[in-house]
Amino acid sequence: MSDLVLALGLVLAVEGLVLALTPRRVEDALRMIAVLGIEQRRLIGLGALALGIVIVWLARGA
Repeated sequence: MSDLVLALGLVLAVEGLVLALTPRRVEDALRMIAVLGIEQRRLIGLGALALGIVIVWLARGA
């Protein structure tokens, strides 16, 4: 459970840093995402999910 809380804290820290340092870029990225179709967004989300799982798996020492 502590790993989950740690991961959540890291996600919030990174997201907060991005929003604090480059708010205009975030707006641009959201506009770019808005023009994508739902299936494209779903595929991007699944790709990010898979990449995240691989990174966690590698970081844990496989």
